[in-house]
Amino acid sequence: MSKFDELYRLHRLLDGRRTGIPRADLIGTHGFARATLSRLIADLRDKLNAPLIHDKERGGYRYDTTDGRFALPGLWFTADELLALVTLKQLLANLEPGLLDDHLRPLQTRIDQLLASRHLGVGEANRIRLLGMATRHKNPRHFQIVAAAVLQRHRLMVEYYNRERNEISTREISPQRLAHYRDNWYLDAWCHQKKGLRIFAVECIRSVEPLAKRAKAVHESTLNRELASSYGIFSGKPRATAILVFSAKRARWVAEEIWHPQQEARWLDDGRYELRIPYSDDRELLMDVLKYGADVEVVGPGELREAIKILLVAAVSQYGRGIRAGSDSETAPK
Repeated sequence: MSKFDELYRLHRLLDGRRTGIPRADLIGTHGFARATLSRLIADLRDKLNAPLIHDKERGGYRYDTTDGRFALPGLWFTADELLALVTLKQLLANLEPGLLDDHLRPLQTRIDQLLASRHLGVGEANRIRLLGMATRHKNPRHFQIVAAAVLQRHRLMVEYYNRERNEISTREISPQRLAHYRDNWYLDAWCHQKKGLRIFAVECIRSVEPLAKRAKAVHESTLNRELASSYGIFSGKPRATAILVFSAKRARWVAEEIWHPQQEARWLDDGRYELRIPYSDDRELLMDVLKYGADVEVVGPGELREAIKILLVAAVSQYGRGIRAGSDSETAPK
């Protein structure tokens, strides 16, 4: 542990205490070496001007303030905290380039200096590799306005593009919370036009204007019930339970995955794996099932099974007349 970390650790032990800590406890219980402890006490007093005293009546070392608190001057982080900041910055730089640059830039020089002074490898942050998948481009300015509205609890007027209907509508919304899901950002909000909760893809917001009106408050339990109880990002209370059976080979991967907080799963006697998932809207679920191809079977409900069959037949038709589901056609791959 570096000198900075040791100094910060001692400060955190002392900060906010109304009773003192005996020197013997700092050495025995908290593991400070005698010589190190003497140096740290001197540094706190002489270099950082800490009001650190030894109060025999109150049991030992403490800060001589009304509430026992003292704020260290400057910016203080432990090594672990600094590395966590670097990791967060790397995550944003890889997954959301430019998203918070304007806000983080004033801190970056100071953080780099602290990392360099502790030999923590500031130049090695590129060894943390984060890969995005199907991340969609968004306007960083729009994201910042939306995030501010979520935290400051005011309404927004947005122009929103609906991909499915290929149309733009104007909405007054009360932002509730932001969700980062599958490398993209979504906004849970109360729509005052529709008089209900809706989920908005942030990259589909074409324009956004902050309003002076206070946002309508929706309790978190209601948000979870209406927007987070079904499979995937689509809203709505569960209307059915999908029953999926994975092949014995694919089960070795799927059994380690959490598809939904309320999922139910069991191993079958032949080594296959059965997964039951509550869902409302089947669009995302269908896409996820299709990617497993022949390694999964939709057992139920019937409407979901039929929907998968229709999509599989349509997919096969893309490859010509010579390939039929279950056929031994000469044109089929061997």
